[in-house]
Amino acid sequence: MSGEVVLSDLVSRIPNGASLAIAKTECGAAMAATRQLIRQNVRDLHLILVPTSGLQADLLIGAGCVRILEGSGVTMGEHGQAPSFGRFVREGRLLLKDATCPAVYAGLQAAEKGIPFMPMRGLIGSDVARYRNDFTIISNPFAEDEPIMTVRAIRPDVALFHAPLADRQGNVWIGRHKPLMLLAHASLKTLVTVESIRDDNLLDDPVYGPATIPSLYVTAIAQAAQGTWPTASPGLATEDTGHVAEYMRLAATDDGFSEYLDRYVYAAPTAAA
Repeated sequence: MSGEVVLSDLVSRIPNGASLAIAKTECGAAMAATRQLIRQNVRDLHLILVPTSGLQADLLIGAGCVRILEGSGVTMGEHGQAPSFGRFVREGRLLLKDATCPAVYAGLQAAEKGIPFMPMRGLIGSDVARYRNDFTIISNPFAEDEPIMTVRAIRPDVALFHAPLADRQGNVWIGRHKPLMLLAHASLKTLVTVESIRDDNLLDDPVYGPATIPSLYVTAIAQAAQGTWPTASPGLATEDTGHVAEYMRLAATDDGFSEYLDRYVYAAPTAAA
């Protein structure tokens, strides 16, 4: 059963070298926790994108927290290419394990079910499969002349995301973002920041219950108001486009990225830490 902790204690449960899975931005990027990760100088992460990321992954990459990146893309959307990601890949400072969105979900589904791999359509003959030794072609046992791709189970050490609401029992409401349920089921530990915590049991509520992750799958929660800033918070806040534009300008170089960290990460935390 999960427990409520402060943000620094939540992040301290992510050790150096952990495989850390993060949700795509629109599902709730745990940005307050990400800044705390950087302040706590976590290193050598195997960062798993489920299945993509934006500013959250780019910050961790630029801060030197990530050794391996696995997923299907880091993008800043209409702002352009993710600057730290692009720079680190070009300069060989990051080991990239390229994937597709269906492959990431298939690997997580295998872990959720406790099986070693998941068969899936597609990928055969692609460059993605050529460079992944954990993607293997087998014969369909029900149609032996048909090859099919298998994806090894993805079982992250830690899942980290932000949600709108939790309760004192440790249950977490995720709204319409069902991939977060899969992520919690597949991961060894699930750490969640939330906007607010209520006293009554969410699982007993006929409206909230169906979209609530039971505390059985949640290791710890921490309240972090505006916890997705400057990215959007589903149903609560829009992206701070001005801030993201400033990030894009500064993060174009290592020196500029260091200036960004000094201003917005290492400086005394604000309400939007």
